[in-house]
Amino acid sequence: MESGDDDDWLIEDDDGAAPPAAGAERPWRVLVVDDDPDVHAVTRLALRNLSFKGRELELFSAHSGAEGYKVLSETADIALVLLDVVMETEDAGLVLARRIREDLGNHTVRVVLRTGQPGQAPEQRVIIDYDINDYKAKTELTTQRLFTAVISALRAYESLTMLERSRVGLGKILAGVTNLYQAGSLREFASGVLGQVSAVLGIGADGMLCVLAVNEREPAVLAATGVWAALADHGSLPPEHPLLGVFERALSEQQGQHSALGTVLPIHTFQQQSLCIAVCPPLAMADLQRELLELYCQRIAAAFDNQYLYDQVQKTQAATVALLAQAAEARHPGAAAHAGRVRALSEAIARRMCEQGVKDPELTPQLIATIGPASMLHDLGMTQACDGWADDAVYTPEQRADMQRHPDIGRSMLERAAANVEGYTYLNCGALIAGAHHERFDGSGYPQGLAGRAIPLCARIVGVADSYDGMTGPRPHRPARSCAAALAELQREAGRLYDPAVVAALADLAGPEGGCLAADSDIWHAPE
Repeated sequence: MESGDDDDWLIEDDDGAAPPAAGAERPWRVLVVDDDPDVHAVTRLALRNLSFKGRELELFSAHSGAEGYKVLSETADIALVLLDVVMETEDAGLVLARRIREDLGNHTVRVVLRTGQPGQAPEQRVIIDYDINDYKAKTELTTQRLFTAVISALRAYESLTMLERSRVGLGKILAGVTNLYQAGSLREFASGVLGQVSAVLGIGADGMLCVLAVNEREPAVLAATGVWAALADHGSLPPEHPLLGVFERALSEQQGQHSALGTVLPIHTFQQQSLCIAVCPPLAMADLQRELLELYCQRIAAAFDNQYLYDQVQKTQAATVALLAQAAEARHPGAAAHAGRVRALSEAIARRMCEQGVKDPELTPQLIATIGPASMLHDLGMTQACDGWADDAVYTPEQRADMQRHPDIGRSMLERAAANVEGYTYLNCGALIAGAHHERFDGSGYPQGLAGRAIPLCARIVGVADSYDGMTGPRPHRPARSCAAALAELQREAGRLYDPAVVAALADLAGPEGGCLAADSDIWHAPE
């Protein structure tokens, strides 16, 4: 405990009146660490009306170095510590000062040592040996000088905090833009953008929107969070939405709009897309946060363009695949929409196998992503093989031989196409499927007689989907089987004709009722 003449260490100056409080929403947090209760009381009295940049002070108290460490460990954003030197030990304050920097790794909080016994901890040695920001003898701290010391410390803390937030924010911008390229669609990309905005600004996801204005129509909502989350399912911004006028001004003026409702910033893309991001945090954004948001929007403009172009390429590929599938089906009128159903079923089986934890080295995210469009090309070889099924379901030996050429034909066509594209695409996967979807698990299939895992997994999956859809669809020579009957047939042949793991995934999808896959979706429903 410090003693001596420090009872009058804080004296009211005649001209030391503090400015009036501004009623701030986010107060500065100040921790007073001292073992003298009177010091806490008089400090609170002296700082009761202090405010800085419209923010009042929130004072925390600790009566020992150990208690001060606990408060600092558990309380975020403490800006300033007014720290006594001699408390439970002669150097308790110095020990705490070192632990703040070394143990807590906190280099932004400002530490002001206050001592009633300067000889106990000489100023020069303390300033050199400890990372503190000011050293005051209690006898020299008038109200005005305490006010000056506190304001100076808060100003330094604010500058350091802004620099740290800027550093972290810029790092997240660079990392975020890179991560966004992993998105699979423009809507997924926009959702990722909002997630990165939340991380960059540290404002949470209370309310953010990413919208796309198309051809003067009402803005389409690409992604939304917080209070606006429901708009992501609605798809468009309703006329009564409070931010609609702010969006319209941002788009027409091509400038950011800052209002009481929130901040709306346009994203200037080379593809001339009309994009905006709206951020509605619970508290007003600081200037640094606005600057980071504007910088982020500038950086992601090219990423939006690339994602848009990628989407167009994907749509073009999907249209091309559908056209090729239709060409194959045209040779077999009874197989109308067969390729689309096989796609839905193949994708569903692959995802369910992944969910079931099936251990197969070929069951990769790449397979999940490519098996859908690739499966639609499984009968591509039919465009150059037989003319179709005979109405009486009886093949001549020549017709059968001709028909059994289609796997090799399809594989060859797709391999030639894949050779013109770098990397692994749905064309590579499609070549494997086309060439092996009629192979059978026991080696009795064609064209090569492959067995077991020598058959590519994608072909094993499509083989089951193809057989299932073939059995549940009508043919000129027979009526369609029920979903349950088709599933029972596949289960009987699991391990002989079909991969048991693939059939098990199909059975799991179908459920105990033997449900059917809707022709136009991947939603299972029970048969009537």
